[in-house]
Amino acid sequence: KPGCADPSPPLLTISVYRTDHVSIYATFAQTHAPSGEFMFELDEDEQFYVDQDKKETIWRLPEFGRAFGFDSQGGLADIAIAKSNLDITIKLSNHTQAASEPPEVTVFPKEPVELGQPNTLICHVDRFFPPVLNVTWLRNGQPVTEGVSESVFLPRTDYNFHKFHYLTFVPSDEDVYDCKVEHWGLQEPSLNHWEAQEPVQVTEATETVVCALGLVMGLVGIITGTVLSI
Repeated sequence: KPGCADPSPPLLTISVYRTDHVSIYATFAQTHAPSGEFMFELDEDEQFYVDQDKKETIWRLPEFGRAFGFDSQGGLADIAIAKSNLDITIKLSNHTQAASEPPEVTVFPKEPVELGQPNTLICHVDRFFPPVLNVTWLRNGQPVTEGVSESVFLPRTDYNFHKFHYLTFVPSDEDVYDCKVEHWGLQEPSLNHWEAQEPVQVTEATETVVCALGLVMGLVGIITGTVLSI
């Protein structure tokens, strides 16, 4: 499990502005890593987050950063305020531990799968709390560290979180993949399996039968229509 003990409840602040589109600034602070986060999303798409170590704004796409700007100091200040408020909240709650919500996990390819063609596997970890998570990609049971990336923790309107993990790969009928998820809400790590499926080969005889059946059904339809019109 990630860490040694259940965390104190993280303090989450969400600002939502609703018109034709929805934008969300989300800030959280907690006693376990990551200790805090500040991010912004528009219509459920992540736009940027503030890296606490580098003290800079990280844009999801470079063109976002060229078109817009955000001073990372504002996000860092919000995280600092959240941490201060968290300390007060912990004392007032008599150090009550957070109730953990186990994640729901789905693994799927980004593009339709063609053997031998580069693709990306996506592991979507959803509806979990608190935002403390360990995710490991496995190929044929062995950990994979190259070609992996991930999103930040993304807020949900029910105050839980979701997160995406990515693995670039070349599909093969010899390889199988698992997304291993560890979280306080799980009694044991969750292994979520994916493997390329062999395309169904349609034989020439099968094609002939299908075509013949279609022709027969077409003739029946014509005859029925003729009878009804008499």
